[in-house]
Amino acid sequence: MMNFYSVRDLRTDSKNMWKDLSGGNEVVLTNNGKPSALVIDIPDGGFDDVVQAVRQAKAMIALNNMRMKAAREGYLSDDEINAIIAEAREI
Repeated sequence: MMNFYSVRDLRTDSKNMWKDLSGGNEVVLTNNGKPSALVIDIPDGGFDDVVQAVRQAKAMIALNNMRMKAAREGYLSDDEINAIIAEAREI
């Protein structure tokens, strides 16, 4: 279950947020009504694994965004890429 807290809630009602986290839920912090951060519980001894998983997820999101942009705006075919490489090698 995902619970939402505003930045103000974090200052005034952090006890409930920590309670939600300890129950295995995720917490979304909002700023001016927009999601701005995701807070998750880190199991004992799992910090490095969680950090690695978050970094991998961020990289996958970036890659998917690049793919969508390329599909939307057009991209080069393999033949076009090979032609550009061949041309660069001749110079």
